[in-house]
Amino acid sequence: MQKVLRLDLVSHGMTEAMRKARFPVDESLTEAGRRAISGCSPLAAPRVLTGPERRTVETAALLGLPGDEDTRLRDLDAGAWRGGALMSVPQDELYAWLTDPMFRGHGGESVVDVIERTRYWMAEIASEGKSTVAVTHPAVIRAALLVTLDAPPKSFWRIDIPPGSVTRLHYRGEWTLHFTA
Repeated sequence: MQKVLRLDLVSHGMTEAMRKARFPVDESLTEAGRRAISGCSPLAAPRVLTGPERRTVETAALLGLPGDEDTRLRDLDAGAWRGGALMSVPQDELYAWLTDPMFRGHGGESVVDVIERTRYWMAEIASEGKSTVAVTHPAVIRAALLVTLDAPPKSFWRIDIPPGSVTRLHYRGEWTLHFTA
């Protein structure tokens, strides 16, 4: 029987951009976000990876999980919208972004780009066979769930990933979603 590989995907803590419905920049956690993360249950794995942004590195540190930065775990690049309010985006562009997974009107990444980046990263994790904790962003976790469930890219925005949450995946020839009690 093949050994089960575990991948824990940790969503970074609350930031001011999340709180105010803005597109993120490289920002720190809010004080409330730091407190919430500090109260989380401990995680462990032979390898810990983080996205390169401050919010992921801070979350990992608060969890006692110093890790190696991996740029493939970076947030979805919102291009020209970075730092702006969600509601400042023209309605037709916001609609296109939320409904067309190929949309790149902001000059950053499309949802499909993030899914493919995540798919290749997950394939590498599986081939290396080392259980991993990855502290990353809701966008990367959504992408990982779509890869795991073989769901269409248009489902991306239908998944809510709360700050500080842990999504556990198992790999034994295929990725599976694992819920813990």
